Amino acid sequence: MLLGEPEQFLSYNGEVLLFYLSKTKHVEEAADKTMNLCVRRMAFNRDTKLFVQKSSGVFKMHASHLKIEIICCSCTMDSRTGIILPCILMKKKQRNNVVKYLLLLLHSSNQFEQSFHFQLDYELKEDIRLFTGPSVLWRHANKLFYISSDTCTVQSAPVQLSSIVWTGEIEDEGTVVLGVKTACLPESEDEDEFPTSDRAIWGSEFFGYAIETQKMLTGTCFMPHAYSRVVSSVYVCKNEMLKKQLRISLVAITVKNQLVWFQDGLPKGVCELPYEKPCSVKTAVTSSNDLLFIVSFASGNVGVVQRRDSLQVASKWQKVKSVLVDDFIGSGSEQLLLLFKDDSNTDMLSTFKITDLGPVSYASGINYKHDASAAEGLQENGLLTVQALETRLQAGCTSVRELQQHLGLKKRVILESCRALIDLVEERSHILPTAKEEGLVSLWDDVENPPHSLSKETSLASKVPEHFIEKLWQRVVGDSLVVGVKLAESFYLSLSDVSLSLVMDQDFSSISPIIECRNKIMKLNKAFSALSVSSCEIEPPQKKMKLDLHSKNDLKKEFPKRCSRVQLDGAKTVIAVTSLSPLLAFHRVCCIVLLHAKKQKRRNDSLQESKKITVLCGKILLSLEDISNGKYSVKMLRDNSYCTGSMEDILAVLAVSLRFSFQIVSSDCTLTPINSWLLGEMECTPFKECHDNIFCHKAGNVYGTVFNWTLKNPFEGVLTLFCRNLTVLFQCLHSLFGVLPPSCDVKLLRSGSKGVLTEQLALALEKEMLALRSSFFSKESKAENSLTWGSEPSKKIIDAPVASLLDSEEGVQQFRKKLQNEQQESVLSMNQTVNGALYQETALKVVEAQLSSDMIVWRLS
Repeated sequence: MLLGEPEQFLSYNGEVLLFYLSKTKHVEEAADKTMNLCVRRMAFNRDTKLFVQKSSGVFKMHASHLKIEIICCSCTMDSRTGIILPCILMKKKQRNNVVKYLLLLLHSSNQFEQSFHFQLDYELKEDIRLFTGPSVLWRHANKLFYISSDTCTVQSAPVQLSSIVWTGEIEDEGTVVLGVKTACLPESEDEDEFPTSDRAIWGSEFFGYAIETQKMLTGTCFMPHAYSRVVSSVYVCKNEMLKKQLRISLVAITVKNQLVWFQDGLPKGVCELPYEKPCSVKTAVTSSNDLLFIVSFASGNVGVVQRRDSLQVASKWQKVKSVLVDDFIGSGSEQLLLLFKDDSNTDMLSTFKITDLGPVSYASGINYKHDASAAEGLQENGLLTVQALETRLQAGCTSVRELQQHLGLKKRVILESCRALIDLVEERSHILPTAKEEGLVSLWDDVENPPHSLSKETSLASKVPEHFIEKLWQRVVGDSLVVGVKLAESFYLSLSDVSLSLVMDQDFSSISPIIECRNKIMKLNKAFSALSVSSCEIEPPQKKMKLDLHSKNDLKKEFPKRCSRVQLDGAKTVIAVTSLSPLLAFHRVCCIVLLHAKKQKRRNDSLQESKKITVLCGKILLSLEDISNGKYSVKMLRDNSYCTGSMEDILAVLAVSLRFSFQIVSSDCTLTPINSWLLGEMECTPFKECHDNIFCHKAGNVYGTVFNWTLKNPFEGVLTLFCRNLTVLFQCLHSLFGVLPPSCDVKLLRSGSKGVLTEQLALALEKEMLALRSSFFSKESKAENSLTWGSEPSKKIIDAPVASLLDSEEGVQQFRKKLQNEQQESVLSMNQTVNGALYQETALKVVEAQLSSDMIVWRLS
């Protein structure tokens, strides 16, 4: 699009819009006082291979000895509706050197709408741009001016600039102007001294200016300042905000007749252009997903640069009046429309060419009606040739990639061999790389055995795929550190006896690296009502297990662990809680988080076989500075009628709290006052993440207490409290008894509902039975293999016919001898013995299963 041309072309939704001025012919009057702005909508007909007019429109303007011109046109977004519409900037030159400008919008009904107008005492000539609003931006006397439909007032930006190279939208910044200005040297660089900075050497620099926020952006995120003296136009292909940093991909044309590709402010490719004095650049994405850069030149020539492995000139044309980019043939991808200069033909769309530098190619001057078969055959042959060449090229690229992979594999083998040799010389054990590091996929769903040495536990822990461990988080609640590991459901369902260990990464010779934790298992159902909590701090009186620890491998069992298993719509979170104050003595500590569990496997005889695994979940960093700044603090804020705590904050509060459940039964009145007590006197609000649990905002010791009130019927319900200590519990109960009727019966419940505990008891008894059965079978098979007899075993009686042995005296003696041997074998088999290791393993499995079932029975009693 050239400024000030008598006719302007614009592509819009696959159509070509032609704008031009015409005078109204008056018969009676001698002078023409009306000027018409006309528009013709032209669409490409794939049958006739020509552009045909679909519709037209007219906008009448009062001329009266005034000069009217079309300045420019573009497609911009109407901020009122969010619809992109064609926009035309008109100029009326009036008397007294006053210039009036009109900005018009064209609707789909071919009706023109005047968006706004403004007057200036000078003409717009330099860097005129139309952008969202619609708005107009221009440069005059090295200053930046703009006006929008919202304000209808000319405003100036507080910047001095020599040129504008691009205007467009930037994520999180709105409309941004990229320009060039004279470099402002910092105070540290004196003009008399040797310059050190890039902008000081070149004397100019890039800058970005956000129109809406009136904020200056650094120009180095677009291009280095060294290019500010040569770049004339820019097209931003992609921009995004990644980790609070602006990432930009763009192409720029220079006065040196070059096209340069920039990525994140650094040049990545350059191409020499075929003509001189490039003016503008735009892009097109073709049907083969190729990115084309269309460069227009001042001489009326056009060149296309293609970006694949490098930037290369793909095609060029001369004597081009206008080049447009759109989907003109309705194929779903973009094509180029080249409109050529033709003085012999008055039709404005008579000489053209539609192409995507691939299978699509339509040109004027071809008689498609008579030569359709020949043209289609030629196009089909060209398409087949291009496809064959692309196939050969892809095959060659595949061979090159395979060769590169082979060379990379050889390099990795050589490096791993060198590491193994170094470890052998230095008498160190060599650790082979994991399957993930080698890019291998296991054919079996197994996990490596946990190591038996505590010093190697963290380095040799089983690696688990990243998608199994969804999140690792930490929170500080009071004097407790809460660490949570969120597991995927598919991985969690195959585990049992899950727990976490926190191991300090630093090397402390005087203390144990394992951090002491407290045990507690929590289960939350889908409604997030914490009705099933099993505490391991108090053991049932029926049975206690005592085991002697003789090896360093059992060192971690000396410390009880606090582990919470949380279930919420398939998301499993394992939580460990430990005391915070001992860790603060180190000021800054790094802890390795290990997950311990038993992985269940189904054998052929339908018995489950469990194998202990240890999984490295990651590391957490803790410092006194972060805790002082509240980085890991729990944030429970009241937002209208909800408490806006995150899921991690809620889990942390529940994990460190003491849980008590009370059954409340009223025989002569309903339990409605409890709801009023919770929402009124206790000032509770439900969590936004889970409405069943409510958070107490009342000032004092009871602040932070979590309640869960579940009604079984209007006369019976269960109230669950999560509080910091027993003092808070007594305060809450004292306040509750003040609103309950005297006839209410309040009973402290064992942790867990009866239905859930019954189901757990059934599973525990089944596990105990399977443990006894499997241990018996393993004992019998191992014992039989370890038995030795004094003499070789003779054949059994049934091996020979009994009747034939009893026919003679010798046969009777032989029969008697065999019978005595079998009696002796039977007595020996009844007195089997096993070794101590097998017996200890069997007894440990049986006692663990019985202890689990006894615990559930105690909770049910």
